[in-house]
Amino acid sequence: MNFAVGLKPLLAEARSMESLEKQLICPICLEMFTKPVVILPCQHNLCRKCANDVFQASNPLWQSRGSSAVPSGGRFRCPSCRHEVVLDRHGVYGLQRNLLVENIIDIYKQESARPLHAKAEQHLMCEEHEDERINIYCLRCEAPTCSLCKVFGAHKDCEVAPLPAVYQRQKSELSDGIAMLVAGNDRIQAIITQMEEICHTIEENGRRQKQHLGLRFDSLYGILEERKKELLQSIAREQEEKVQHVRGLIRQYGDHLEASSKLVESAIQAMEEPQMAVYLQHSKELLKKIMDMSKVSMSSRPEPGYENMDHFSINVDYVAEMLRTIEFQTEPLGEEEADGPGDGSEVAADEDRLDSLEGPEAVEDVGPRQKPASSPHGQH
Repeated sequence: MNFAVGLKPLLAEARSMESLEKQLICPICLEMFTKPVVILPCQHNLCRKCANDVFQASNPLWQSRGSSAVPSGGRFRCPSCRHEVVLDRHGVYGLQRNLLVENIIDIYKQESARPLHAKAEQHLMCEEHEDERINIYCLRCEAPTCSLCKVFGAHKDCEVAPLPAVYQRQKSELSDGIAMLVAGNDRIQAIITQMEEICHTIEENGRRQKQHLGLRFDSLYGILEERKKELLQSIAREQEEKVQHVRGLIRQYGDHLEASSKLVESAIQAMEEPQMAVYLQHSKELLKKIMDMSKVSMSSRPEPGYENMDHFSINVDYVAEMLRTIEFQTEPLGEEEADGPGDGSEVAADEDRLDSLEGPEAVEDVGPRQKPASSPHGQH
């Protein structure tokens, strides 16, 4: 059935408006909430101005701080449940606004602005019987109707009830539904706040684990660099020894070559001497020097393969493969592993380094490094 006038809005009745108004009273100023309305962690609502007054009263030094200094926040107690509310540096402006309560306030004010006599003058008239008011409710068809429709109209075989009784019952059910939705929204808001805290905790834990991982890999880099330095020093040491040995032999051969060349030059000059007596005076001594020079042994030379440095080759394939298998620990350490050498000290060192990095005067520190034993190698 169609009606000439639409149904009244939910909050048209004065009793419902009065009940709703009681739910919109601020516990501080004892008046209707003034926007913006903030919701506390305990799920109670306050006018932001009232919340700021309570906050300033509980933290008198917070307001007197200079504009150049950044406030560190403060705390106050909820006036409804005495739950302690901890604020950050933004103060009450860091609290979340309750848009649901603000929207309900707007609806309430709109309904309150409507004249009461205009509401009372609205009557539903039956479309089939234009002079009859809608005064009963058909329980079978679930629709309002008039008395004539019940007597000989479309609802003559239906069960009906007085319109005010049905109205009050359904209105009460709808009011309960609103209260249930509001309570559900409060629970959802609490869940959202809890999940936001979980997100913050996840981000903080992830950041800390990233720092832990970075410190562990920095420690590995330090171990590799230190070992690389030791091996390079071993190569350089043997290289220097071999080069010095060969250069010593080069100097010996050079000295022998220089003496032999001078002796050859002297022998050639003696061969050019025209006087036999003079030649014979020096020839015996010269022949003796030549024989002595020829008897000098120059067999000292580097052994075959002396220049080879291949024994300094290393195989890092197994180490590289081991590094590629580094993974996060999926199970807690056992007692033996937890008490193993270096584990506790490394974790404690990581904690100390993280604390130093997070401090106001953090300094760079790579932490203790375990020095691996040097592998023996031969020298020639």
